[in-house]
Amino acid sequence: MRPAMKPLKPLDEALADLLAQAQPLPGTDTVTTFDADGRVLAQSCVSALQVPPQDNSSMDGYAVRCADVAAAGVVLPVSQRIPAGSAGDPLLPGTAARIFTGAPVPAGADAILMQEDCEALAAADGLGSVRINAVPQARQWIRSAGEDITRGAVVLPAGTRLTPAELGLAASIGLHQLQVARRPRVALFSTGDELVMPGEVPPEQMRPGAIYNSNRFFLRAMLLRLGCEVTDFGIVPDRRDATIDALRQASSAHDLILTSGGVSVGEEDHIKPAVETLGTLDLWQIAMKPGKPFAYGQIQREGGAAHFMGLPGNPVSSFLTFALLVRPFVLRLQGVQDVAPQAVAVRADFTWPKADKRREFLRVRLNAAGGLDLFSNQSSGVLTSAAWGDGVVDNPAGQTIAPGDTVQFIAFSELLG
Repeated sequence: MRPAMKPLKPLDEALADLLAQAQPLPGTDTVTTFDADGRVLAQSCVSALQVPPQDNSSMDGYAVRCADVAAAGVVLPVSQRIPAGSAGDPLLPGTAARIFTGAPVPAGADAILMQEDCEALAAADGLGSVRINAVPQARQWIRSAGEDITRGAVVLPAGTRLTPAELGLAASIGLHQLQVARRPRVALFSTGDELVMPGEVPPEQMRPGAIYNSNRFFLRAMLLRLGCEVTDFGIVPDRRDATIDALRQASSAHDLILTSGGVSVGEEDHIKPAVETLGTLDLWQIAMKPGKPFAYGQIQREGGAAHFMGLPGNPVSSFLTFALLVRPFVLRLQGVQDVAPQAVAVRADFTWPKADKRREFLRVRLNAAGGLDLFSNQSSGVLTSAAWGDGVVDNPAGQTIAPGDTVQFIAFSELLG
C-alpha cells in the first residue's frame, strides 16, 4: 500500500518557514558611496546637517521684500547679484537682488520673483533696475532650510537596499563611505546527465535526450543582481557520490548552496539522500504552479552550517521558485526586512477558464490599452513565456479569469532585482 501523500504546502507558509531560518549574516563591508549600488545598509545613515543648509531660491529671478511690491509695475534698483555657491548681503529695503537657482536667499528678502515675471532695465553703470510685473506671495519660490532633511534625522535606516536615489541622498549629507552587509557567498550547481553547456556541443551534434543548461545562466544572473558572490560548480553527474562530494566542497566556504533539478524522489534524484547524509533536509511540495518541488535544508560543516535550497529542474518552475522563495531569503540574509514583492491591481484582457487547485503564476504582458495579455503556453518548460512577459498574475487557487476582471499583477522588476 502506497503511503498517503503529504498535503501541498501553501506558498506563504513555505516562505515564512524559510525566512525564520534566514538570520542576517555576520560581518560587514565598508564601501565608497560610489560603489554601494544594490548593497544593503548595515548601519543607519544619520544626517549631521540640514538640507538645504539655508533658505535658497528654487528659481532664477529676483529676491524682494513683499512690502516693496504692493502692485505690479513697481521698479526697484538691483543692489546685488547672487549666483549659486555664494552668499549675498542683507537686502536693503526698496531694492531687489538678482538671484539664481540654488543661491542662498539674502536676509530681509521674503519672496522670489521668477525672471519671466520681471523686466530687467539697463543702466549706464551698476546693476541697473528691474520692473516687477507680478505681486509676490510671501515665501514663494523659496526652499526653506531643512525642508528636505533635518539635522539628526535618520535619512536611511539599516536594512535599506541602496538604489541610485538612496546613493544620492547619502551623498547629500556628506557620506562618502557606507557600512553595508557583506555579500552572501552562494555556491551554484545543476544536476542532470542530460544537461549540456552552450558552446561545448553545437546544436546539430546534440545527443538524443540532451538539453542545454539554461537554468544555470538565469540563476547566476539573479544571484548577482541580489549582490551575491557566486561560485559556479557547474553540472554535477547524476550519482550520489558525486552529489555528496559537491555538497561537501560547497558547504565549506559558502553561506548558501543553490541547486536546480534532482529534488524529486525518483531513482535518479540524488539531492535528497545526499543532503540528508551531510545534514538535514525538508522536501516540500508547494501549492504553486509552476514550481511544486522545492527543498530546504542545512549542510553541517566545521563551526556551523550552510543553507541548502533545491529548485525544480523545469526552467519556468526554477525561475519562479527563485523569484518567490530564494530572492526573499537572500535579501533577509543581508538584513532587508521588507522582502515581499508589490502586486498591483490590473485589468485582465484574457480568459483563464479552468481553475487549478494550486495558486498559479501566469506569465503576462501589459498591453497598450493598460490591460494584461496572456502568453499562450503556460507550461513550466516554456522559458519563452518569461522572456516575453512583463510579469505574472498571482491567481488564487480555484479562481477562473474572464476579460475585464481585476487581477493581481507582479512585475518582473519586483522579482528580478
